[in-house]
Amino acid sequence: MQKLNAQDVVHLLEYNAERPHLMIPEYGRHLQKLIDQATLIADREERNKAARYIIKVMGSLNPHLRDVPDFQHKLWDQLFIMSDFKLDVDSPYPTPTREVINLKPERLDYPQKNPKYRYYGNNIKYMIDVANSWEEGELKSALIKVIANHMKKSYLSWNKDTVDDQAIFDHLLELSDGRINLHQSSEELLNTSDLMRTNKKLSNKNTPVIQKNQSNKKNKNKIKPFTKNNNSK
Repeated sequence: MQKLNAQDVVHLLEYNAERPHLMIPEYGRHLQKLIDQATLIADREERNKAARYIIKVMGSLNPHLRDVPDFQHKLWDQLFIMSDFKLDVDSPYPTPTREVINLKPERLDYPQKNPKYRYYGNNIKYMIDVANSWEEGELKSALIKVIANHMKKSYLSWNKDTVDDQAIFDHLLELSDGRINLHQSSEELLNTSDLMRTNKKLSNKNTPVIQKNQSNKKNKNKIKPFTKNNNSK
């Protein structure tokens, strides 16, 4: 029996850097070799058998999805992708092409808005535009008052503890393009202390309940000092 030298054995080893690129690395090198062998089969019937066998092997990696029709469609598409679209077999689904797989969707335009007063948010500007489209009346006046109070509450949430109503009226006049002017109105906005109290309540609701439960457990676990019962004899 002929013995091989250590250097000769090293030269027979395969390194990943020298191997062909894997289309879908998740399936591994062995499955890629099966697909490459299937593409070389001359008989079409035998090639179809090999393709169905490979699909079963691919589905065995996710047995809970193996019999789902959409998942089967995905496996067949991946089979053609891994064969570099060279595998000619009868697929139960439409055969994908390289152009369809590489087709990129059109880029969606993100509705990017940069409001001048970010602490009011974009919804305030939308509400102001809606108020401008309404006819004059009690309903429009009530909506404008709600908008102004909400602007004041948002201002107090992100800025200072106090704010003058005239500043809110200035911002409302600017955001409405000069169409809503409350400087001459006799309406007064909600009190600052009431709005701050509302903001604190909302912030307390957003605190995790786990912390409250943990604090209650700590209080329960505290050992009460021993007190002598004078009534006991």
